[in-house]
Amino acid sequence: MSDMTEWWRTAVVYQVYIRSFADGNGDGIGDIAGLRSRLPYLRDLGVDAIWINPWYPSPQIDAGYDVADYRAIDPAYGTIAEAERLILEAHDAGIRVILDIVPNHTSSQHAWFKAALAGDAAARDRYLFRPGRGTGGELPPNDWESIFGGPAWTRTTDAAGEPGDWYLHLFAPAQPDLNWANHEVVAEFEDVLRFWFDKGADGFRIDVAHGLAKHPDLPDAGLRGSRDDRVGHPGWDQDGVHEIYRGWRKVAEEYDDRVFVAEAWVDSNERLARYLRPDELHTAFQFDFLQAPFVASVMRATIDGARSAAAAVGAPPTWVLSNHDVVRHVTRYARAQPEHAVSSIWEQARWHEGAPDLELGLRRARAAALVTLGLPGTTYVYQGEELGLPEVEDLPAEVRQDPAIAQSGGEQIGRDGCRVPLPWSGQAPPYGFSPDGASAEPWLPQPADWAAYTADSEAADDDSTLSLYRRAIALRSKWLLEVDFTWIDSPEGTLAFARGDIQVWLNTSGAPVPLLGELLLGSDPTAEPGTLPTDAAAWVVV
Repeated sequence: MSDMTEWWRTAVVYQVYIRSFADGNGDGIGDIAGLRSRLPYLRDLGVDAIWINPWYPSPQIDAGYDVADYRAIDPAYGTIAEAERLILEAHDAGIRVILDIVPNHTSSQHAWFKAALAGDAAARDRYLFRPGRGTGGELPPNDWESIFGGPAWTRTTDAAGEPGDWYLHLFAPAQPDLNWANHEVVAEFEDVLRFWFDKGADGFRIDVAHGLAKHPDLPDAGLRGSRDDRVGHPGWDQDGVHEIYRGWRKVAEEYDDRVFVAEAWVDSNERLARYLRPDELHTAFQFDFLQAPFVASVMRATIDGARSAAAAVGAPPTWVLSNHDVVRHVTRYARAQPEHAVSSIWEQARWHEGAPDLELGLRRARAAALVTLGLPGTTYVYQGEELGLPEVEDLPAEVRQDPAIAQSGGEQIGRDGCRVPLPWSGQAPPYGFSPDGASAEPWLPQPADWAAYTADSEAADDDSTLSLYRRAIALRSKWLLEVDFTWIDSPEGTLAFARGDIQVWLNTSGAPVPLLGELLLGSDPTAEPGTLPTDAAAWVVV
C-alpha cells in the first residue's frame, strides 16, 4: 500500500456488500472469512480500497443498517479478531479499508433505545420522542413520512399497556432516529470513529449523511418523504449537520490519511459542496451521475455540474454507477433512455413494459465504465458490476427481504434484486459463493443462467467485462491520475474529453462515428479500426 497522502482524491474503491460477496463457512451468508479469501481477486482487479457495508451486530431488519452495537461484529459475519486480520491482510495487499457508519438512527435493539423504552430519561433524550397530536395523543406529532413508506412515527406502549409518546424513524420503525442535539450522541459517535481508526480502518462511508440534524421544532413538512421530494424538508439537509462533521473531521485528523465519503441526497450540487468544505468531509457520492440516463448530453452536463461544484470547495468529484440501493446499471441501460434523471423507483415501475435487452444494457454499461474510470476524481465500483451483472428482476415475492416492500404496502418492490450473491465459479448455483458441499443455500437465490458471469469464466476471457475493468483500472493508475481534464468538440450524441495524452470518447447516438488515434482500450471488442460504434466508448492516444 502506497504512502501517498490524500490517496482518496484519485482512488478506485470497490463496494463490498458483505452479505452477498463470499460465504466462507457455508451458511449461505457472506462473511469476513469469505472476503479474506477473495482479497487476491480484489488485488488483481487493481482497486485502491474497499468499502464494506455494515458488519455490526444487527437484527437485520434493514440489511444491517439497523445497528445494535457499533463496536462489535455480527456473529453471522465473524469476530472482531477476524475484522482486525482482514484490515491487516488488505493493507498487505495494497488495499485500504473503508467501513460504513450509520449515525442517523440505531436499531431498536440498541441498548440505548431499550433503556429509553424502559423509561430512562437520559436515554430517551438521545432519541426523538414527542407527544402525539389529537385529543388523546392518538395522531403522530407531525406529517413526516418514512423513506420506506407510511408515517415516520411509531407510538410506544408503557408497562401497563397504555399508549404513550411517539418516536421518530425516517426509515423502518426498528430504526429510531437519534437526537443529534444531544451531546452524548455527539461524543459517542466520535468515540466510535476512534475505535475503528485505532484498529486500522482508513475511513468511513456515512449513511444518510444529510439526515442527522432536524429542525428543532419538528414542524410539518407538507411534502412527501421519498428520496425524490426532499427539497426544503425540515428533516433533511439542515444546517446543523455541518457542525457535526467539523467535529468528525477533527477526529480524522488525529490520524494519517483517513477519509469520509458522504451518502447525501440533497437537491443541488451547491448543497452537496457544503458537505465538502475543507473543515468538513473529504468526499461525497455524485448521485446525479448515477441517475443520469445513457444520453451523452445529459451525462456531459452532469459531469460539468459535479466537477465545478466540487472544485469550488477543493474536493474531488466522486463517481458511482451502481450501489446496493439502486437498480444495477446494466438493467437501467437495457431499456429506452429518457432525457431526465432516473430514480430506482421510477425504473422499477417500468418493469411491466417487458424484459430488458440485457445485451444492449451490457454494451452501454461497459461504455459507461470507461467514461467513469476516465474521469478525474474518485470512482466507486459496486461488487458485481465488474462482471456485468444485471438486476435480478424476477425474485419471487416470498424471498424478498427489503423492509420497504411491506412498509410501502407493496408499492415499492425493494432493493433485493441488486443484492443477489456473487457468482464466482462453476455452472450452477451457488457458483462458488459458498464452499463446495455447503448445505445452506445463498440467502437470496441466484439465477440459473449466471454461469457466464462467474469471475472464473470471465478471468479466462480477454473480452469479458472483468478483463475490461482490470485493464481500465491499470491504465487509469498509469496514465490518468495527475492530468488535466478538457472537453473535446464531438458529434451530436457523443461526448469526448482529454486527460493528458489520452482521449475518452463515448457514442450514445444511433450511428458509428470516426475515431482517430491509437486505440488504448475499447468497450466494444468487435469495433472496426478507426470507428466508434453506437453504445460504445474508447480510450485513444492521439
